[in-house]
Amino acid sequence: MEYDYIIIGSGFGGSVSALRLSKKGYSVLVIEKGKWFKAEDFPKTNWNFRKWLWMPSFRFFGIMKLSVFKHVAVLSGTGVGGGSLVYANTLPIPESTFFKTGSWQKLRDWEKELAPHYQEALKMLGAARVPKLFDGDIGLQKVAQNLGMEDKFDVTNVAVYFGEENITRADPYFDGMGPDRTGCNFCGACMTGCRNNSKNTLDKNYLYLAQKYGAEILAEQEVCDVKPLDEKDGANGYEVTIQTSTKLFSKKRKIRSKNVIFSGGVLGTIKLLLKLKSNSLPNMSDRLGEDIRTNNETLVSVSSLEKDKNYSKGVAISSILNTDANSHLEICRYAEGSNAWKLIHMPYVTGSNVCSRLLKVIVAIIKAPIQYFKIYFLNSWAKQTVVLLFMQTLDSTLRFKRNIFGLMTSTVSSGQKPTPFIPESFQLIKEYSKAVNGISTSFALETIAGIPSTAHILGGAVMGANASEGVIDKNNKVFGYKNLYIIDGSMISANPGVNPSLSITAIAELAMAQIPTKEKI
Repeated sequence: MEYDYIIIGSGFGGSVSALRLSKKGYSVLVIEKGKWFKAEDFPKTNWNFRKWLWMPSFRFFGIMKLSVFKHVAVLSGTGVGGGSLVYANTLPIPESTFFKTGSWQKLRDWEKELAPHYQEALKMLGAARVPKLFDGDIGLQKVAQNLGMEDKFDVTNVAVYFGEENITRADPYFDGMGPDRTGCNFCGACMTGCRNNSKNTLDKNYLYLAQKYGAEILAEQEVCDVKPLDEKDGANGYEVTIQTSTKLFSKKRKIRSKNVIFSGGVLGTIKLLLKLKSNSLPNMSDRLGEDIRTNNETLVSVSSLEKDKNYSKGVAISSILNTDANSHLEICRYAEGSNAWKLIHMPYVTGSNVCSRLLKVIVAIIKAPIQYFKIYFLNSWAKQTVVLLFMQTLDSTLRFKRNIFGLMTSTVSSGQKPTPFIPESFQLIKEYSKAVNGISTSFALETIAGIPSTAHILGGAVMGANASEGVIDKNNKVFGYKNLYIIDGSMISANPGVNPSLSITAIAELAMAQIPTKEKI
């Protein structure tokens, strides 16, 4: 069978594309590397590595993938629904700076043209303001008060069905066309997979409705080649080669499509396209892999020593502090019992080189041996810990390229290299630790190697006026080929400085609005 559209990946860009195209009468096939998940398939805690992590070499086929490069460690999602399965639900609209900087700034009045699509995305994702504060949020509120920033503290807009706690109701969003939903119980397990049917993941909205309109979803299959049928510009369509992603042995098979949309996220799309540029798609812009952004993030954990508090209660991210025009701080949480992260945490220290940082780690442990013993050896890490997510809109970029072994590697492209040691975050970490009577730790890679972590890797196939400025045009069409699109986080062409999922969804909605309804023969 030949499809009108094959969509590679089922995250925010791919899901929007699947619904809008199928609704317009096109035949659509979504190919997803990860698995289908039901609520009961998600792990109860992140100690269940087999169900939580995506590590095929170890036969782990969960929803969370950790990829480490020279300049950044990336947390990403895998499964039908992509990053929505593992993300923290948060749906902010970026400041005006995002729309007026980067390679895309002169292509449209983005802030104006995207405004209605942001509203549509918020509606589709079931965005709602967090209805109440918990211990972790109260700690951030104290920080705001201590710094004289009470007016800069706010609760978040999140993709969660609150309803009545633990009560299941008929579809509250799509006039009965969607699935039943259950009111959030604030267990904090959003990032290990919602077992309560409360999180508005893409398989409960865009993808669910896309199937109603005839879209097909093929899980546990990975695309290994996309070749123009005419071996030129793709005017006649493409041959897509797939193979299983979860079995040890698999036979490749080929599917044809008039159009192809790459929606595998930065780590999926850019990795695949760098490979294809060397053979099947040689005419792609040389800008491919450029302008990779990390959202200038730091992730630091603070563990409270107060036994009567429960910092795991709430949704994954429920409050935010906008510290200045370029920066903000959010608190993230995991459900009680999900303590596995402590295995790769070390005392939070800063310093210009690894020797000085390791020395500071030793000194920190000597100064507070009992406190660190409690963090590492008592089974209450998630209950007592929040992860402080600090982001900035200030810009710097990386380049991803393919080495001689076929692996994707990183280099600094512009600005300073990403760092976990952002001066603006130091005082905030100190203030939060004081507010909750806690001590701070961070990922070992940050302490040892100075490699920051991000859950929001963006860019690599940015928009431009032509192939010398970008990989795609303002309508997400790939330069050098016809009927080829990129619609995912790799299209993001400036630093949003906030959680990017809503922006990806809105831009995807705009891209789909440019495609006409299929003509009836």
